[in-house]
Amino acid sequence: MKRLIINSDDYGRTPEVSRGIRAAHLLGVVTSTTCMMNIPTTAADIKIGLWETPQLGLGVHLVLTADKPIGPYESVKSITDENGNFLKLAALIQRINDIDVNEVKAEWRRQIEAFIQAANKKPTHLDSHHHSSYFSPSLFRAMLELAQEYDCAIRLPVVNDSDDMAGLPPELIGPIREYAPKLFAEFNPRRPKAFFASFYDDLATHDELQRIISEVGDGTYEIMTHPGYVDDELLKASSYARQRETELKILTDPSIKEAIRSNEIELVTFASL
Repeated sequence: MKRLIINSDDYGRTPEVSRGIRAAHLLGVVTSTTCMMNIPTTAADIKIGLWETPQLGLGVHLVLTADKPIGPYESVKSITDENGNFLKLAALIQRINDIDVNEVKAEWRRQIEAFIQAANKKPTHLDSHHHSSYFSPSLFRAMLELAQEYDCAIRLPVVNDSDDMAGLPPELIGPIREYAPKLFAEFNPRRPKAFFASFYDDLATHDELQRIISEVGDGTYEIMTHPGYVDDELLKASSYARQRETELKILTDPSIKEAIRSNEIELVTFASL
């Protein structure tokens, strides 16, 4: 049986991003999303989603590289800058061996608990903004321990029919290939068989999405997407802004739904794992 999770990252990034994700579910093929719980408006967006899109799977997008943490500055000093903001991606990678994983795990737990308070249920799965939860063995272990604690699935960033890791910083892929399989074997988390990260930016095209759909075989696969509507807040905060409306247009195109049907693929969420 061919099954496919089409997950939208960044629910809550702005209210307009959240509205676009809901549209991609209601009018298109998105089945799942992950919520950025350190954004103050995300809890309200979740309430809207529970009413407007009750079949949309909801997970937690663990954050280390955007906006501010939920916890007080004293509890997150190793992962924040002098203004109390999370480190930017490049800075986090540069300081990856100096961060306090206990601070990270406590902050991620706060984000998961904030989701449970807003949604009144556990998340379907965990993944991470910029894939930061895979950047070191200790970070990956922290995510796996939290997934085990909250009994939810995780994203598996492994390319179909290979041991390549998708969407990760090139300078980190070598070490990740060494420790990731060992940690997967130790924890054996629920996760999809493979992961497609290529539908992004210049490759967020009809042809690329059709190509990915044609590669889905038996088992459960995940496609990462980033649909949304653009507003001034997003334009100021993110370099990936107008591209989201391009993704939304493709993900709601009837030809994509037809391609999924003709390939006999069932659309599911992480809850089916």
